[in-house]
Amino acid sequence: MTTTRIAGQNVQIQHENDTLSVELTPRAGECPGVSYLDIKVSAATPTRPSPISLVWEQKMVDIHYGAGAQRHWNLGGMGSRRLKASAASQAPAISMFNYAGINRLTLAVADAINTSELIIRHAEETGCITCTLQIFVDPVPPLTGYTTTIRFDTREQAYWDALKSVADWWAQMPEYTPASVPEHARLPMYSSWYSFHLGITPENIEGQCRLAKELGMDSVIVDDGWQTDDKQRGYAYCGDWEAAPGKFPDFRAHVDRVHALGMKYLLWFSVPFVGIHTKAYGRFKDKFLNPPMPGDAKPREWFTLDPRFPDVREYLIGVYERCIKEFDLDGFKLDFVDCFGTHESTKDCFGDGRDYQSVPEAADRLLTDVIARLRAIKPDVMIEFRQAYIGPVMRKYGNIFRVGDEPNNTAGNRLGSMLLRALSGNTAIHSDMVMWHYEDTVESAAMQLIHALFTVPQISVRLDEIPETHVAMIRRYLAFWREHRDVLLDGEIRPLQPQHAYPVVISETARKIAAAAYANGFVPLPAVGSRTLLLANGTLDDRVVIELPEALGQRRLQIWSCTGEYLLDEQRDFPAGPQALPIPPAGTAVIGD
Repeated sequence: MTTTRIAGQNVQIQHENDTLSVELTPRAGECPGVSYLDIKVSAATPTRPSPISLVWEQKMVDIHYGAGAQRHWNLGGMGSRRLKASAASQAPAISMFNYAGINRLTLAVADAINTSELIIRHAEETGCITCTLQIFVDPVPPLTGYTTTIRFDTREQAYWDALKSVADWWAQMPEYTPASVPEHARLPMYSSWYSFHLGITPENIEGQCRLAKELGMDSVIVDDGWQTDDKQRGYAYCGDWEAAPGKFPDFRAHVDRVHALGMKYLLWFSVPFVGIHTKAYGRFKDKFLNPPMPGDAKPREWFTLDPRFPDVREYLIGVYERCIKEFDLDGFKLDFVDCFGTHESTKDCFGDGRDYQSVPEAADRLLTDVIARLRAIKPDVMIEFRQAYIGPVMRKYGNIFRVGDEPNNTAGNRLGSMLLRALSGNTAIHSDMVMWHYEDTVESAAMQLIHALFTVPQISVRLDEIPETHVAMIRRYLAFWREHRDVLLDGEIRPLQPQHAYPVVISETARKIAAAAYANGFVPLPAVGSRTLLLANGTLDDRVVIELPEALGQRRLQIWSCTGEYLLDEQRDFPAGPQALPIPPAGTAVIGD
């Protein structure tokens, strides 16, 4: 068993590949605290490797928590914590840090296409955690050579900065060059999903778009339901991707009417799914990753295409090319891409028309070709992906990453957006579509937006059915967001105390500081200087307590309610230290000259 010393750890190789040679080579990084472990696998003849594990014992000294691209972990306790990543699912990185949010070890894998898995298990006998990083978790083609690199970062810095440096590391690799982000991907959007689900029609979409545009939304995402007259949840009618004639007799004319309102149009597709009630099912029934199996307890109504077949890839690409041309679309919501995974029943199926043996590699080829051919038609095409298909590979094709489904869940949107922003660089990060009960108080409804403040907002309520106060709240929020999106989207962001679900988030530019309080209303601020200070109250308390490290002197204080009512405009002195400001629930304040 080979042992290599790196980043203060003794890393051992474990595998059962008798005909493979595995070498580990540590090297120093670009600065103290960053180091790299190069892995070289070689074989005399083509060999399909079984999993190879790197194992080390990490002392739980000043380590309390972990975060990746999808979730947080308490690293103590019973059981294992697992992070499985591949081209179309997750991102192979994790940061371990203490309760002050200071990095202790941030780990990342260069190969983000092939499936890897990090397994962390606490040992109560030693107070250590056993870290196991496996590569070749899913089958890959026979190989004679393979290399990848593991990046270790133990620098004394905020965990957030450690994860950001991982995103920058990936983005510098030619194979992961991020997609460009068009301006419309960074502007508020209306979504049909929570508003209408499968009950969409041209009339209700166009009616919502007229109201949405006036309130400050610039694009509409039309979700599931456009391709079927059926109103049952599920994907039994997905695969042909033709507009349902009973709903949309002239889809292009409908899109033209939305364009005439000044809005962009994005359309939903469940990329890998083919339902039993489609023509595509008969064509591809022998080319599924999860084919029907004898003895299935419940017959399935939809299946997942196998992207290893070239005609499967060409069919899907052709669908999107046809739709962007025929409908004049501005973008696509490409859903369920993470279902392009290895299935037990087909993981050892190779050949027979497949030109790839690895499912992740085939998915990467599919999406590479999709975005290249769509950009050839419309260079600024928008592509939205949803958590958890949000890693460095997906940044090549997607310019919008959206928080996973969090209907009426303020905390879920807040947590998801912070995790996405950590590893996504300049990719546009969107909230999940915010919704609320129409009988809710306006302050409570506003929480859905305030807790997604540092993302591009997507809104999914029926704008003609919500109370007038809710309409006023949306108008006020979007006006505030658009005026200050320079700091909300592009500032240097610091989400504090992830172990407590980010009770405070702060973002800074050279001209502004934006801070939102989400728990007890206490905001420890950085040095403000001459910058404008923006405050948002993400609680139902009637105040926000700020702590200033230095006196600001006389400044103008303006406070608004969540509906835009002007509550206060005065000159006041701001000494150093804590002080309470009467910002109402979901209200905002600006401290400036």
